[in-house]
This record gives sequence, C-alpha cells and structure tokens, in this order.
Amino acid sequence: MTDATTRAASLLKEHRASIDRLDAIIVYTLAERFKHTQSVGRLKAEHDLPPSDPAREAVQIERLERLAREADLDPEFARKFLNFVIAEVIRHHETFQS
Repeated sequence: MTDATTRAASLLKEHRASIDRLDAIIVYTLAERFKHTQSVGRLKAEHDLPPSDPAREAVQIERLERLAREADLDPEFARKFLNFVIAEVIRHHETFQS
C-alpha cells in the first residue's frame, strides 16, 4: 500500500468509528424519546384524549425542517424521518387506547 492509501484507510477507520458512536447516540436518544411518548400515550388513554394531535405534529414538522436547514441537513429527509417517528408514536398511543 502507498502512503496515501494507508492514510486514506486510517481516515476511513476514524470516520467509521465516529459514525458508530453517532449511531449509538441516535439509538439511545430514540429510546429516551419513546419512553416519554409512551408516558404521553398512557396519559392520553387515561384521560380519553385522541392518540394523535395533528396541530402539534404540523408545528413539530416545521420546527424540525427549520432545525435541519440550520444544521445543513436535507429538510425533506428530516420531515420524512419525523413523519416515520410520529406514525410509530401514534401506533403506540393507539395500543394504550385499546
């Protein structure tokens, strides 16, 4: 291997280690988020509130798109991601209502 190839392999290893750490942060952050949304779902079920809140969801999507732009992340990707998370949260809330 050339020096340039060795250096590239070293940089690749460093980037992958950072990506692995960030993936762990994402997983633990999502777990914490879902602990709170499950508590919200139980609270909604106890008080006979609807499992979804379209007005809040719209505000949250706008907020996340703005944050994505500020972070130089594709806002469309951020919106799709949040819509996926919201759908999972609503699904969980609906199970508490059963």
